[in-house]
Amino acid sequence: MPETSATSFFITTPIYYVTAAPHIGSSYTTTAADVLARWHRHRGENVYFLTGTDEHGQKVMRTAEKNGKSPQEFVDGLVESEWKPAWRLLDIEYDRFIRTTDEDHVRQVQEFWQRLYDAGHVYEGEYSGNYCVDCEEFKSDDDLDAEGNCLVHERPAEHFTEKNYFFRLSEFGDRLLALYDEVPDFIAPTASRNEIINYVKSGLNDLSISRSSFDWGIKVPWDETQVLYVWIDALLNYSSAAQIYDDPGEFAEVWPPTHLMSRDILRFHSVIWPAMLMAAGIEPPRRVYVHGYLLVGGKKMAKSNATAIHPREIVDHFGADAYRYYFMKAIPFGSDASFSWEHLHAVYTDELANNLGNLASRVAAMIGKYFDGVLPAPGPLTDADGGIADLLTSTARAADVAINGLQIHEAVTATHDFVTAVNGYITEQAPWKVAKEDTPIAKERLATILYTCAEALRAIAVLHSPVMPTAARRLWDSLGAAEKLGPLEEQLISSAAEWGRLPAGATITKGEVLFPRVEMDAEEGA
Repeated sequence: MPETSATSFFITTPIYYVTAAPHIGSSYTTTAADVLARWHRHRGENVYFLTGTDEHGQKVMRTAEKNGKSPQEFVDGLVESEWKPAWRLLDIEYDRFIRTTDEDHVRQVQEFWQRLYDAGHVYEGEYSGNYCVDCEEFKSDDDLDAEGNCLVHERPAEHFTEKNYFFRLSEFGDRLLALYDEVPDFIAPTASRNEIINYVKSGLNDLSISRSSFDWGIKVPWDETQVLYVWIDALLNYSSAAQIYDDPGEFAEVWPPTHLMSRDILRFHSVIWPAMLMAAGIEPPRRVYVHGYLLVGGKKMAKSNATAIHPREIVDHFGADAYRYYFMKAIPFGSDASFSWEHLHAVYTDELANNLGNLASRVAAMIGKYFDGVLPAPGPLTDADGGIADLLTSTARAADVAINGLQIHEAVTATHDFVTAVNGYITEQAPWKVAKEDTPIAKERLATILYTCAEALRAIAVLHSPVMPTAARRLWDSLGAAEKLGPLEEQLISSAAEWGRLPAGATITKGEVLFPRVEMDAEEGA
């Protein structure tokens, strides 16, 4: 198995605007981060998984006003009634859910910017230009269409003229380009890396970091008549959650992070954020990885264009494990992809119900029928049996290499292909035919075939546990592995490839079907 470059793994999602409930676009990023976090935990690494909500800014303030609430009341309600429940629904196990209204975040943001101000990286000036409230971003002419509409939200940008404080971003162009050159995979995929390099080479302007026209935000520490620009506040969630100033020792243990996000916020994370850290004398992120958009009807999923689908709509029908499996396998990580109910149903039926679920059911049933539910000791391995063992080794390695490259879909596909191979092995070896021969040799051969299948399922449970934690745990328990080998959560990825770990004598039980067949209704299939 490949060695990791560090004993710690700090993975983040962007923090999400709390102007509406989450949808499957935001949950896609969060699920991917959770899978990566679980995988690295199964490597025995020190993992820190961060997600949360971005609660300041003009967009949140206006949305709260429309709902007749104060900004704090509005965000409190959405976080507790929508965002945290959605992540529980999807079996997300984060280490911290940070909110930009958290006291420790506010304190550390103010200290960060006070230090940069004192060091001369911030000056007072006047900003005049166009601002998209939905993006919470100042827009250049290239970011607007001929009518002055934001290209992302297709709504008019607002013109502002304000006295603000500015960060000397223009001074960091050469250092950023040097970073991109020294760490070629700092930004991935390649198309995103090239986009940012060209953007920085075209020249950077200093960045307005405060607003004076409204007050819903973190106060500028040296001038309380202004609040910090929402992105300048939000980006610092990564360092404040890691306790940059509250616990420098803890910060050093987990830093730097790997960031996951969609490409519409790439510039903030790959240009502004590392420049801020450089100014503060802090190591930049380890990696900024851009996944694709989920499309519905050819458009990026969003509340603003009525294409959003809440995760609950899918989980209520297919379950959380199938939800996680589908979005992690069926969509190449880094590419845009269209969601459809028909495709989800086809993947669920073919790959989960008919392939993995059927394999687990068949093996448990045959061990129950022929060996009274007790895993038999295998005899000598034939080429066919050894082929499964060898394939497992290569599968586990391929999956781990894929995770190193953040190619989650390749890791899940490798395990799926192994499941398919084991089903093919059963068909070829036909244990039901071997069982008809009442001889010691046949009995030993039958034991070897069924042991091979059960041992393969043990490894499948480990490899699939970051993706489908509940189904994998049920499979693990049905194999008697919890009693013999300990909890699934404590198993290392490297152990998956170690053939023969499931001991003979384990009690094999046939529980409920892992993936019951699901029928599509007319509305979903439309």
